[in-house]
Amino acid sequence: MAPFRASIAVLGAALVVGLAAPAFAQGGAQPKPVAQFGDWGVYSGQSGSSKVCYALAQPKERKPEGLKRDPAYFFVSTRPGEKVKDEVSITVGFALKQGSEAKLTIGSQSFQLYTKDEGAWVRNVAEEGKLVDAMRKGKDLTIATTSLRGNVTTDRYSLSGIGQALDRVAQECK
Repeated sequence: MAPFRASIAVLGAALVVGLAAPAFAQGGAQPKPVAQFGDWGVYSGQSGSSKVCYALAQPKERKPEGLKRDPAYFFVSTRPGEKVKDEVSITVGFALKQGSEAKLTIGSQSFQLYTKDEGAWVRNVAEEGKLVDAMRKGKDLTIATTSLRGNVTTDRYSLSGIGQALDRVAQECK
């Protein structure tokens, strides 16, 4: 399942920066922006015969400043054809230290993420629902990671509009 999660992250990044999205191109339909709610955009498209919808945001703050990195994206994806709802994935924009974990924090709640290459996913999939609920109630979230070079980094995402964006994702991908 992790390779598909990674492809969704790459796909969204390609969409946002205006590049071709090969995973969708193989299925014939490019992802389309659906709506914007606060800091979260909603996108939908086809991947093969399966519909994919997701909410996507970029960090509002990245620390330490001045490090060379590509853009980062936070995704909450739904793929009804695979019975997947509210799957969380993050593309951090740089290579992560092999075997490292990331920590996602919303208020006083923390969630452990496993990492691979430039991506991070919720370690305990059973906690994704709890994480999404916390996102709906929170103001912002932070993700702390360690780069391949050993730099400890923190990205802060605004949660403004996430509830409306997730509601729209559910509506688009019934």
